[in-house]
Amino acid sequence: MQPVSPPYFERPLFFFDQSRFRRDLSSGDKPTLEIFKDAVGAAERQMAERFREGEDVVTLVHERALFVDCLLHYAWHQFEWRDGIGLLAVGGYGRGELHPHSDIDLLILSSDHPTPDTIDNIERLVAFLWDLGLDIGHSVRNIEECLELAAKDITVATNLTESRTVVGDSTVGEQLTAQMEHKRLWPTEEFFKAKLAEQKKRHSNQQAAEYILEPNIKNSPGGLRDIQTIAWVAKYFFQVRTLKQLQGKAFFTEEEFAILQSGETFLWRVRYGLHLLAGRAEERLLFDYQRELAKQFGYVDSDTQLAVEQFMHNYYRIVMALQELNDVLLQYLGEAILQRKGSQLVIPLNERFQLRDGNIEVTHAQVFNQEPSALLEIFVLMANNPDISGVRASTIRLIREHRHLIDDEFRADPKNTQLFMQLLHSPRGLSTQLSRMTRYRILGRYLPEFGQVTGQMQHDLFHIYTVDAHTLQVVRNMRSFRSPEAREKFPIAAEILERMRQPELLYIAGLYHDIAKGRGGDHSKLGVVDAAEFCQRHHLPARDRRLVCWLVEKHLLMSQVSQKQDISDPEVVHAFAREMGDREHLDYLYALTVADINATNPELWNSWRASLMRQLYQATRHALRRGLENPIDREEIIEETRCQAMEKLDAMGLPQASVENIWAQMGDDYFVRETADNITWHTSAIHELHSSPDASQKDTLVLTRNSGPGEHDGATQVFVYTPDRANVFAAAVTGLDMLNLNVHDARLYNSASGYTLDTFYVLDEAGQPLLDEPQRLAQIRDTLQQELALVEDYSKIIQRRTPRRLKMFELKSQAHLSTEPGDHYSTLEITSADRPGLLARIARIFISHDLRLHNAKISTLGERVEDIFHITDAEGSPLTDIEANGALEKAICLELNNQDA
Repeated sequence: MQPVSPPYFERPLFFFDQSRFRRDLSSGDKPTLEIFKDAVGAAERQMAERFREGEDVVTLVHERALFVDCLLHYAWHQFEWRDGIGLLAVGGYGRGELHPHSDIDLLILSSDHPTPDTIDNIERLVAFLWDLGLDIGHSVRNIEECLELAAKDITVATNLTESRTVVGDSTVGEQLTAQMEHKRLWPTEEFFKAKLAEQKKRHSNQQAAEYILEPNIKNSPGGLRDIQTIAWVAKYFFQVRTLKQLQGKAFFTEEEFAILQSGETFLWRVRYGLHLLAGRAEERLLFDYQRELAKQFGYVDSDTQLAVEQFMHNYYRIVMALQELNDVLLQYLGEAILQRKGSQLVIPLNERFQLRDGNIEVTHAQVFNQEPSALLEIFVLMANNPDISGVRASTIRLIREHRHLIDDEFRADPKNTQLFMQLLHSPRGLSTQLSRMTRYRILGRYLPEFGQVTGQMQHDLFHIYTVDAHTLQVVRNMRSFRSPEAREKFPIAAEILERMRQPELLYIAGLYHDIAKGRGGDHSKLGVVDAAEFCQRHHLPARDRRLVCWLVEKHLLMSQVSQKQDISDPEVVHAFAREMGDREHLDYLYALTVADINATNPELWNSWRASLMRQLYQATRHALRRGLENPIDREEIIEETRCQAMEKLDAMGLPQASVENIWAQMGDDYFVRETADNITWHTSAIHELHSSPDASQKDTLVLTRNSGPGEHDGATQVFVYTPDRANVFAAAVTGLDMLNLNVHDARLYNSASGYTLDTFYVLDEAGQPLLDEPQRLAQIRDTLQQELALVEDYSKIIQRRTPRRLKMFELKSQAHLSTEPGDHYSTLEITSADRPGLLARIARIFISHDLRLHNAKISTLGERVEDIFHITDAEGSPLTDIEANGALEKAICLELNNQDA
């Protein structure tokens, strides 16, 4: 590349010394690429510092694009070009917008097919730009090719409408623009439909939730792409270059334009900071970056909210306003574009509302002033009329202008409370209308307590939505239980909803179960106060009020019992049945719990958790039918289980004396907690081990199978039978961790003959039982055999990468040790962030403190664990020394909080 003297770049850049840059290029003292890189580096550092000092992001975004224009100008002039070829900016760069790591989309456009010399220049230019480190995306086409592609691809057509010539022959760009406008490759109607479909698909890919806790600031609902979609359609329809040209033309109000501008500026600021922190074109607002951005933007922790929660709350409020505006403006454009031809069909609904081509609208502009109740009535009408497809833009604007009318007097009006109850009774569209009411900020005004949690972040390890989005998803799940698809995935919930006395009571409980989050204290108990007030205001009978309040208070109970207690123990089931009292309470609570778990994080609901819930539900139903005054007798269970297992073993040809000899070594708990099928499986395997010719050389047995129906049929069982030694649990869980298997439950029994019988219920990394793959199951058996062979001197702890999300949460481990009078063991409860090798780490703690583990209940909630261990000292006695127990709790927390230990 030879030094040349290109023409000046005419647009001024106050932070870039163009004269010095030109002198360096012409002197030939330094390689050209190095000169360009020095300029880029200096500009990057200067603009990053200006951003951190709080300079207006709009200025920075446009100046960055202008600086790249300047670089491309001088890079282009390092080569000789013929007439009829130009370098065009397209896409966001075409609009003159560039964030730190945005793609620089370029079109090298020629009037005809380029010559070999031109192709060579293009290749060298592109290579130079890549070597320079610019994130370019480029295409090389002539005008005819551009028109052909634009006619087929809406994205290409959109990009070309925003093209501008940066350097080179400007006439080719002008010719392309003229032909695009003349040929009108996409009729306005088709362009609108295509961009609308594009947006729907994009929202679907982002789970259609602007309130996801790690949102995509570009593609999530209410994000930058939504703003751009409005701009693309409006500019295409009105034939203007910028939205500002539409001011005063009735497309948007001054307030709407201000919301659009301020919202875009806020998102630009977030995106700019995000790119700088990530060092790449990152559009996801990950937890890693939320804390740092909150700090950079001046948010400070308060007594009630973390700085990051305040920042994200503001973010969600802004994207909610932008999504509402997206609804209004696209609806307006749809009406203007799609309904401009021919007569419109108007169907009266009542004095206040009518349908116009399928969209509901007010009959006159004073409807909400004259009848404020219409602010609720419109949603009731939509929920009960399948012919209504949406709300006309003019009516959405009127809703926004009059929602201030929803005050205490409005909320106390019986007419309005009846309308809201009608909405809850509606046969279809309830969750859709509640979501629409939230977006138009009606629901948060009618239920002020719901307004308090709108956009409220749940900064933890397993929620993926804000409180309000989670709440609406709970109601959506409840409604979905009535669908045909639910019969396969949620058979019990589907059957419950079919016969439920009043489903609207379930929906109310769903709306209020998390309503008190963020206030401090127990949100379940605090929420009861709000739920009771709602029921009183809406004139629910006393029986219904009690049920709703009970559901709100107890909404966590069923998941806690199923996941943290031994639900094979009849005493646990009987105690839970006493809490239920009757079948109705059990049914309502089951439906609420399943809807809640699935709305917290879809990954939490797997075959294992479903089986726990089903087992507890069915056992409780049986206890209620039997009568709470007639609890199941343990001796009766033991006798019944032994008889059933003996019948199966007898049919297999095992000698009864041999079976009785094996069983004589087992305690009663084994026959209470295990099914006859499991006992048969264990006993036959133990009998075969000890009866084999080389029995003296074999002392360990490892078996695998998927659980059968009637028990935890959502997991794979790994059964270990081996001489009882202190480190067996540590060896087993370490081996399972090496195989990337997650332990969800563990049952440990010690026999009088000196053996331990341990069953681990495991799922793979996808949360599923293992497939019937002989090679995989053999690998499990071989790995555990190898680990157990090392048990006498066992200290190996597996180290794997800690998941990204865990590093972002300061979830300190907690340990609580208790011993109830009369118990033969102490109960240790551990709450901690889940991580690879956690159980093995806990097992090492038991080894180092000379503790014996008798049983474990593993409960994983997303990326948080709440595990319960029944332990004794080395002599088998419970831990009763209060001072020593306190020291042990501290030692456990210290060890678990040191993730690199």
